[in-house]
Amino acid sequence: MGSCSSHVARIPDVDQILRETGFSQASLLRLYHRFQALDREEKGYLSRLDLQRIGALAVNPLGDRIIDSFFPNGSQRVDFAGFARVLAHFRPVDEEDATIRDPKQPEPLNSRMNKLRFAFQLYDLDRDGKISRNEMLQVLRLMVGVQVTDEQLESITDRTVQEADEDGDGAVSFMEFTKSLEKMNIEQKMSIRILK
Repeated sequence: MGSCSSHVARIPDVDQILRETGFSQASLLRLYHRFQALDREEKGYLSRLDLQRIGALAVNPLGDRIIDSFFPNGSQRVDFAGFARVLAHFRPVDEEDATIRDPKQPEPLNSRMNKLRFAFQLYDLDRDGKISRNEMLQVLRLMVGVQVTDEQLESITDRTVQEADEDGDGAVSFMEFTKSLEKMNIEQKMSIRILK
């Protein structure tokens, strides 16, 4: 069957991807096989349509927003390195990650702060660095569907923005978003166990 490292060596830019994402060789190899399975035409990249075939994203109310995160700056394709980088946000945090980290190195993609940045950009549609009331309303509408009335949803939205909006500008900045979630275990909630 061959060793894991000999198969991993076939992945383009494997050393850099391992460094950037923190994935083990075995996890990276599993992701590479998944990437290849999604790339049915063997193009070497994935399109939005390829990602829309993932069942879990198709049924996720934020699926389109998550798919958008694979295509920054309006790009139409994502290579394996980009695919792995986005998924690295969902890699569980190891206790040793925090203790051995060199402060001169960039913060790991799966750090609490990077997980929060990822979540924030799912709400901040216009990328202006703030979540407006309208953006919050759109996300909540996607998440709850028809389970609540429009009036109830607007009330929930107003309350959510008011509670988080410390400077009174009617929107939620990244720092306000971070502070409003400080008691939430984001490291666990934004982790997928298979991504070690």
